[in-house]
Amino acid sequence: MATQLAIARTEQRRGQHGWWALVFLALAQFMVVLDGTIVNLALPRLQIEMGISDATRSWVITAYALAFGAFLLLGGRIADFWGRKRTFSLAAVGFSLASLLGGIAQQPWELIGARALQGLFAALLAPAALALLTVAFPSGKDRGTAFAIFGSITGVGAAVGVLLGGFLTEHVTWRWCFFVNVPIAIIALIGVWSLVRESKAHGSTKYDWPGVVLAALGLGSLVYGFTNAEDGWGAPEAWGFIAAGVALMVLFVVVERKVKHPLLPLRVATEQNRGAAFLASFLSGAVLIGGILFINFYIQIVLGFAPFLAGLASLPMTVVLIITAGLVAKNLPKLGAKIPTAAGPVFIAAAMLWLTQVSAAGSYLVNVLPALLLLGAGLGMVFVPMQNLALFGVNKDDSGVASALVNASQQIGGSLGIALFSTIAVATGGGGSLAALSTGYAAVFLWAAGIAILITPIALLLITIDRKKFTGSDGDTPIVHLG
Repeated sequence: MATQLAIARTEQRRGQHGWWALVFLALAQFMVVLDGTIVNLALPRLQIEMGISDATRSWVITAYALAFGAFLLLGGRIADFWGRKRTFSLAAVGFSLASLLGGIAQQPWELIGARALQGLFAALLAPAALALLTVAFPSGKDRGTAFAIFGSITGVGAAVGVLLGGFLTEHVTWRWCFFVNVPIAIIALIGVWSLVRESKAHGSTKYDWPGVVLAALGLGSLVYGFTNAEDGWGAPEAWGFIAAGVALMVLFVVVERKVKHPLLPLRVATEQNRGAAFLASFLSGAVLIGGILFINFYIQIVLGFAPFLAGLASLPMTVVLIITAGLVAKNLPKLGAKIPTAAGPVFIAAAMLWLTQVSAAGSYLVNVLPALLLLGAGLGMVFVPMQNLALFGVNKDDSGVASALVNASQQIGGSLGIALFSTIAVATGGGGSLAALSTGYAAVFLWAAGIAILITPIALLLITIDRKKFTGSDGDTPIVHLG
């Protein structure tokens, strides 16, 4: 009896520690997501104060997303092999220092370099945090609840990012959009170090360095090529780097098929249902990260909203996204993955088509707000089943890389989306007047609509998993992660 009581008390203490660990791990995830949106609101004013050209400004966003996406797979492997808690600690310190460098930057190249460093350390931080969460909640109903809470931080972080970014830019200085990460990182580090035990993978711990180099160079070449296309698609700096990027990514796949310990085991990406999730993540990332940037440009530059007011104006999309994601997560056992994944892009494309009507004489209530509501609903429908599909049926040894891949594909899609959309905006909206800028933005939204609707046939054709299998034989709610 005494032994059973002692075991029960031990389990209770572990449970309490787990929920507190969730608080600090979620805080780290909040910081990573926050940094993906907080700079968006500061970008127009930041660009003016630092003298950054239109052709270069997208790199303030792209440098973070590209480094984050390109090194997430490696970050997941480092966390598994070196130790998740140790990796988390290093990443938290590095992220705070990179943020400090961004806040004190005096030249555009310093700021872009700091953003790339932030993305690099975020690529270590995000998979380590997710892996530590699985340690804190190894099984049972609490695990699903913990993952749902952890995943919802994405929506909260995005909402706070636009509000806080607007407030700091308008009432303090845009530099505090970087400084704010330092206390958050310190608090998360202290909490995780105190409450979470170390864990690591056993067995072979060899790194696939050729895969790392090929992936980073290939993705970098693609983004750089799309960015240079602002001067015309026929320019060697455009098609040459795009072609080189494609060739490097093909070589990456060849290498991954041959090496014994691949950075990306192809079995993770080539399973039909998971492949659909990764493609959906890539395309939705292009629309979400790339498209929303130009919505913000239209609100601030053409409609003349101050940064904080622009943040408030963007909030309805996030609120609808969170509500929709919650409803989809609750009903996912009944709906399955195919229906929401196929329906969501229709809403996203409708939102982008609505935005093609923007003009210099437009208004927020007529031209923007209805689109934001549609966009939030569509993204909420896509994110929940997409994340669940990406992690469903993956064996224990591949769970880290599968989680990293779905996040990486979204960030890479966002990087390419920003580069492509910036090229389209400059090519179609030259002249500098508000009317010309609106024309360029309208062209961006039309392309974004076309990209979004591609997700629907992918879902209809590739997602074949049965609802009963998807929810699990034990009837537990599937893991939901919206990152």
